[in-house]
Amino acid sequence: MTLIADFTGQTALVTGGASGIGRAVARDFARAGARLIVADRDAIRLCETVAELAALTPTPVDGVELDVTDSARCDAVVAQCLAAGGGRLDVLVHSAGIGIERPFLDTTDAEWSRIIDTDLTGTFAINRAAGRVMAEAGYGRIVNLASTAGVAGGTGRAAYGAAKGGVIMLSRVLAVELAAAGVTVNALAPGAIETELVARMHSDTTRKVYRRAIPADRYGTPEEVSAAALFLASREAGYINGHVLAVDGGFLAAGVMHKD
Repeated sequence: MTLIADFTGQTALVTGGASGIGRAVARDFARAGARLIVADRDAIRLCETVAELAALTPTPVDGVELDVTDSARCDAVVAQCLAAGGGRLDVLVHSAGIGIERPFLDTTDAEWSRIIDTDLTGTFAINRAAGRVMAEAGYGRIVNLASTAGVAGGTGRAAYGAAKGGVIMLSRVLAVELAAAGVTVNALAPGAIETELVARMHSDTTRKVYRRAIPADRYGTPEEVSAAALFLASREAGYINGHVLAVDGGFLAAGVMHKD
């Protein structure tokens, strides 16, 4: 892969960085020279990821355990990033999240709360923690992972779609509020991407339906989403703010398609 930008001298925090899209993003930041902090709630996978990334770069890579539903812990992790990064945090790519595929009428209170608490409130907590220090420093890049489910309605996505739609609007509001402080906030809306989360959420029937609705006629890769994340996190993307970039093989653009 050809890297889009050079992050030498910058400190980047990647949440959910021990698996899926987050791991691909962390890998690319390591290759791009960033001083990297990988956060995840899975301690075992976190250790494996840090060991893998440390072999890719001479720049230090740290791992920190983080459950984004704990706002105090989000504040503490950002403080750790400042200590590790010499008093600076330049980039946050927030990829931590969970998913569920459940018909609306069958969704329980507990399922709804778990998705909203992790995917939406967790985004609020880590964005607030990072946004405060970035605004004070006068520079920052925040990239939040949303989903096409937050843009287009789909069966089984009541809780997940509501949470990701909230992530999109939260990102837009933060983009407006933090722009004068030199901080940009954008969101990515991945479509069907080959990750462990999607493997759990997408049944064989769901996969067939998606494939028929995607002009590219395939699922995407975590590396394709990572390339978009690194671009939005770069200095070169400084005039892109409040944007929602779909990485979906044309899914959101498509109308009626004839496939043989």
